[in-house]
Parts: sequence; structure tokens; C-alpha cells
Amino acid sequence: MAATDFSLEVKPRVPAALARLHDLANDLLYSWHRPIRELFFSLDTELWKTCNHSPKLFLRRVEQGKLEAAAADPEYLEKYHAAVGFYDDYHSRSAPTQNEVQEGAGDLPLVAYFCAEFGFHESFPIYSGGLGILAGDHCKAASDMGIPFVAVGLLYHQGYFNQTIDSRGRQISLGVNQPFVNLPIALAWDNKGKEIHVEIEIADRKVQLRVWRAAVGRVSLYLLDSDLPVNIEEDRLITNRLYGGDQHTRIQQEMILGIGGVRALRALGLAPSVWHINEGHAAFQIFERVLELTRKGADFHSALEQVAGATVFTIHTPIAAGHDSFDEETMVHYFSRYSLDARIAFDEFMALGKSPANQHHFNMTSLALRGSRFHNGVSRIHGGVAAHMEQHIWPQIPFRENPIGHITNGVHVESILDKHWVELFDSRFPDWRTRLDEKAYWTCLETIDDALWWQTHSAIKQSLVQDVHRRLCRQHLRNGLSQALVERSTAYISDGECDTLIIGFARRFATYKRATLLFSQLERLLSLLQDPDRPIIFIFAGKAHPSDEPGQALIKDIHEYSLQPEFIGRILLLEGYDMALARVLVAGCDVWLNTPEYPLEACGTSGQKAGANGVVNFSIRDGWWEEGYDGNNGWAVSPHKQTGWDPEYCSRQEAIDFLDILEHQVVPAYYDRNGSQYPAQWVHLSRASMQSIISRFNAQRMVAQYVETMYQPAAAQNRRLGRAGNAELLALWKKRVLECWSGVSARCSGGIDGEIFYRDSIQIQVEVTLNGLQSEDLVVDCLLGATEDEAFIADHCIRFSATESGETAGDRALFVLDWAPEFCGLKNYRMRVYPYHPMLSHPFEMGCMLWL
Repeated sequence: MAATDFSLEVKPRVPAALARLHDLANDLLYSWHRPIRELFFSLDTELWKTCNHSPKLFLRRVEQGKLEAAAADPEYLEKYHAAVGFYDDYHSRSAPTQNEVQEGAGDLPLVAYFCAEFGFHESFPIYSGGLGILAGDHCKAASDMGIPFVAVGLLYHQGYFNQTIDSRGRQISLGVNQPFVNLPIALAWDNKGKEIHVEIEIADRKVQLRVWRAAVGRVSLYLLDSDLPVNIEEDRLITNRLYGGDQHTRIQQEMILGIGGVRALRALGLAPSVWHINEGHAAFQIFERVLELTRKGADFHSALEQVAGATVFTIHTPIAAGHDSFDEETMVHYFSRYSLDARIAFDEFMALGKSPANQHHFNMTSLALRGSRFHNGVSRIHGGVAAHMEQHIWPQIPFRENPIGHITNGVHVESILDKHWVELFDSRFPDWRTRLDEKAYWTCLETIDDALWWQTHSAIKQSLVQDVHRRLCRQHLRNGLSQALVERSTAYISDGECDTLIIGFARRFATYKRATLLFSQLERLLSLLQDPDRPIIFIFAGKAHPSDEPGQALIKDIHEYSLQPEFIGRILLLEGYDMALARVLVAGCDVWLNTPEYPLEACGTSGQKAGANGVVNFSIRDGWWEEGYDGNNGWAVSPHKQTGWDPEYCSRQEAIDFLDILEHQVVPAYYDRNGSQYPAQWVHLSRASMQSIISRFNAQRMVAQYVETMYQPAAAQNRRLGRAGNAELLALWKKRVLECWSGVSARCSGGIDGEIFYRDSIQIQVEVTLNGLQSEDLVVDCLLGATEDEAFIADHCIRFSATESGETAGDRALFVLDWAPEFCGLKNYRMRVYPYHPMLSHPFEMGCMLWL
């Protein structure tokens, strides 16, 4: 009979002198305030690593003697009291006024931010990649700025997955149960001290949800969990894994997030003024909020207007196939009851998610766009891509003018800035944390001499090299590689200082990110890597989604290259990509590579993190880099796709361009020393990178922009439509306009073409057939511009609004513009008519427009 293993956990008693360690361990403030983490790290370095940098788990495992020794150590106590003092001071700060956040007046509204994943720190693995880490940075910045802000997500028992790569280059996805007792969370309680549960209907059954709270500094993150004994086994597993299971699991997760999330906030007594849906997963919250209003007597369309007016939607995915959609049978199964409760036909309900990408599916992005009035992409290019991709929502509006704008992502600088830079900044520029978005302030970096700059970067780089060496040895030995092969694969990063040019590539492995682009020019790449005087090391890391076979094939390809005799030691592939590894890579590499297929990189915040650490970017001009590149802060490859050539040709030409720049610019910038101990040109680029990127691409700037352009207008619209009768009035007006619009027509009745002299007046007349509308329902605009390549460009035109002359005949109205041009030369102009109401959130949200 085999022996049975029993477990016994003996927890240490934290001395009274260190009792506040529990407070520090239960607040994700530790994820960006390094002195808090160092309190744990300094007690037992190896245990800290074993615990995956989790303060709560660490306090359950650390030896009693080490705690008692720390409690008697004056030096440790001094650091402890400083960290506790910072914690208390941080939480006692009053929320800023709107003027302190951005120009404007009035108090900030309470914002509820919904997302399927959040990435704060590797010790709290409820994230997959960029979407979640961006959400985490949004919360951190909101906390730092004191904005009234709550976040809502799901609590996954297995997180996403842990990654290993086997001896054949196959990604192995490992699910790991994470005991909640080790996470920085606590059960949420109501004001009567009762544990908060909420209930939602999933198909024909009721599912109970427990609500947990994570403290993110001054922001509360509420997480829903379906693993309760009262639920059937199938329902207990809904929140088991992020992006796990089939389509049924996905829609159930999204119902819990959207519908359950709203009910959780209500149970907590919270009444947000603004609701921010970060990617389409949480869009079902729109249904729940509409039902809240219809239960109080509002009709569906009035309720939808009021809900949409208070809702912000950020779209992240530039590929149509990446947006969640569900077939009609699935929607009938889960939502047939909803249309009955909302008192609308099921076809009308399905129309909210209609998309030309698949006419018979319900698209979550389409729902989010129709159920919100404030929309944005996450970079300037991506905003245009999203506006073009989703133009079916506003079919008659030129996509460049439809309501999808952009707010370029930023990163939480204090979370990702390496400790060597932090220590240097603290000693030279102690107020840097409060001056992040002041461009002129960051000229202070010019006072750091080149030798010290290089010394600081070299120290960070050596930490990277040591970490990579340790990881690769462990990875290769586990996979059964011989000791000789392990030594060859780590030969250039083994001992002593590494002065080889290191280029990093770390991100999700998806085909459009083209991780193997440079390998398409194999011989040339090899010649650069093997140059004995100017060698190069490439470090690759990243996960592919478990169901993304082409993405996993890219990992396998790089693995095979990394073990070929001609590439071994020069191509390194690391497994286990997470936030800890990412932090090391974005700080310690010399150059950060990004090779996406244009224009499919929504933003690419890893490059912002690298640049903020003085690592020099080398990227396609896509995503944020199109805005960030200034000619002096890195290297850029212009996309060939703009020329209209086929994708294979473009990829081939872009690979050639990358290698040209690598050979003739990147390598010389790093290796040309001109008799000194450091590369002056690389240092110049590194300093310019940090100067330009920290001030423009930080998360505080991003959140302040959301406040100014999204949250404040949405709060104002929420107040406007919340006044008695306004939402109903607007809904009825829209219904009338849509019923009449097909019969509205317009023609120019005077002043079409001609010549005039400078400052002479011209009169333009437009006669509009109203088809039952009133003249005040319409606006007539005159746009000035030029026609280039058969496209009318009016981006920088002067725009005139026509005014009604007062002359009407029957169902027609005459609009007249008297205009004296203030320019000379030939211009084109165009006339257009569109519906207008003063309570619209965006002038073109109706999607209706006529051109003369």
C-alpha cells in the first residue's frame, strides 16, 4: 500500500513591531512602490523568488527567526517605518479637483472601469498580455491622480497559463491553481458587515457570484467568482481560467463580467456617473443598465439613450476576427428572456450586435459601439483603423469623421522604471514623479554625463544577462540538452560583463507581429550575427494563445533556429513570459525590436516601457511609434503596405530595410566608441528616447486625456439625459429622423462654380426637401479642401455652417451662406446635410449624411 502525503502549514507570527507588513502585503501599491517590495525581498531573497514575488505568500512561508531579527534591526525598522509612512500618506491624500487633473472645472465623476483582465504584478496573475497590463496601468494612474474610480473584473482560479517550451520547441500550457489566500484580495462586505453575493441568470438557471476586493492604492478593484458550493459544477468552473473553454464558457464569462459586474456595484452601494468598457468583453453591462431603467418604466430606446450617453468604449483589436461574436442559436439560448424583459422583439435585440463581418452573429464590439457614445482606439493609426473597420455603424459618415477617435496608450512609469534609474533620479531630480508629463522638465536628463549614463545602463544590462543565463540553463537542462550544448547556447552571456549588442523582442506570438520577419533574409542576418568584431544577440520571449497554432509555430521556428550551430548563442528563446521577465527585458536590452504587419499594431506599449528605460526602439512606424519617433530617438522602418503591394512583397522589403538599418545604423551606433569607454551615439539616442517617451507616453497623461475628452463629457451627458424627459425626447427625435431620412434630399440652387476677387462675397444656396422634418433638425455645412488621388481632403479646411434664410416653401427649406474668402488661389468645396440635435453626444452619431 502506497504512503499518503499529508500537509501541514506552520505560519510564522509577525512581530508586533512589523504588524503593518500585512497591510502592505494586501495592497497592490507594492507593485509600483519598490521600497515596499524590498521589505520582503531583503528578509529572504531566495524565498521571495520562490514565492513569485508575492508578499502574502511570503508572509506565510518566511522563517520566524528572520522576522524577529528584522524586528530588532534598527536599519530594517527605519525602512519599514518609511514604507508604512508612505503608505499612510498616500492613502490620506485628498482627491484632486478637475483643474489639478486637466484644465476644466468641477469635481470628477465616479468612473466604473470594466475589463476581462488586469495586469498589476506577476504575483497576481489574472492577465494575459497587453490589454490587461494596460488596464492595470490605467488603475494605477487613476490611483496616483486621486480620481474617483472603481474597476470590475473576474477572479480566475487558474489565471491564464504558465508557459514552458519543450525540447522540440512546442509551447506547453500549464494551468496552475492559485489559492486565493495567497493573493492580495479580500471578500467584499456591505455596510452591514455581510459578505456580498450577487445572482445572475444564465440560460435557465441562476448562478451565485461571490465578490472580492483588491486594493490598488486608492482604487478598488472588484472581482467576481462563480466557484461557490451552491452552484452546479459546470457553473463553478466558469471563472476558472482567463480566455479558457469554448464559446459557451466565453459568453458565460462575459455575462458574469457585464451583468454581474453592474449588480456587484449596486450591491456595494456605488452609483457611477461614467461607465468605461475596455474592449468588448464587458459590453453586456449595457443590457443590464438598460433593464434597470425599463424596470422603472422607461421604454427601451429612451433607456438605451441614457445608458449610451454615460458610456465610454475603448476598442483595442485591429483585426475583425479578434472581436468576440456569438451565433444566433447561442444568443437565443442565453438572451431570449432579455428581449421579453426589455419589451422589444428578439430581432431588434440581435440588431444591436449586427456586423457585416458575420450577418448571423452577435458581435460584442458592435454592441459596445451602439451602446456607448464615446469611443476611442489606442493610438492615432489605430483610431483610424478602428474607424474604418467599424464604419458600418455610421454608414453615411466618412470614416475619418465618425465618432471613433483615439487616445494613445501610456505606461505607468514607476512600475517599469528600473531601480538603477529610480535611484539616480531620486538623487538628482527628487520631484520627477510629479513632473512626468512636463516635456521641458525632462531636459534635466542632459545633466547626467555620458559616462554615468552608460554605467547605469550597463549595470541594468548585467542584471538582465545574469537572469537570462539562469533561465536558459534551467530551461535547457530540464529539456535534456547536454551540458556542452547548454554551455554553447549561453556562451556569450555566461561570465563577466557582456558588451555584446543585445536586441530584445518580447510580446504575444501572433502571426501579424511577425516574430520571424528577419529570418526571411537568413544569410544576411547570419553574417551580422557572426561578425567577430560587432556581434549581436537576439532575445525572444512571449506566449501564443493555446488555440493559436500559427502563433505556436512561430515559437517552434525560433526554437529551431536557436539550436542550429550557426545561430546557437546568438538567438535566445526564453520560456515563462510574464510581467517579471518583461520588466527585466524592457530595462536591460540595448535595442527593442518590433516588426508588426502594418497597420495591425494597435499600440505596442512594450516599446514605450523600453524607451522609458533608455532602451532604443527599432520598429515599423505603426501603433504608438508613428507618434513617438522623431528622427533622433531611435530607428524606424516605413511600412511598404502603404504602397499597395502584396503582403509577401511588403514583408520581404521591410525585412531588407530592417537589416539595412541594423547593419548601417544600429550596429555602428552601439560599437563605435571613438576611443572612449562608451558608445556616445547610443547614449545620445538612449537619452533622447527617455526624454521624449516618458513625458508623452505615461499613463497619467493617458488618464488625464480620458478625463478631459471622455469622462467629463460622458458625465455631463449623463446628467443631461437623466433630467426628466430628455432621454425620451432624444430617442423620439432620432426615431423621427430615421423614419424621414430616406426622403430627405438637397440641391444647390445658386453659387456653385465661379471666380471672384479677394474679399468679394459669394452666396451659396442649398434647398433641402425636409420629408416631414423641421429645418432646425438639420445642419448644412460647406467644407473647403482639395482633391488628391481622387480623395477629397478636408482635414485642414475652413468649415462654414450655412444659416437658414427663413424662406420656405411647402416641405422645402432654403439655407444660404454668404461668404467672403480670406485666401487666394483655387480651392474645392463640398456641401453636406446632416441631422442635428443639441443633446447629441457627437454631431455625426446618427450616421446620416447627404452630400450635394
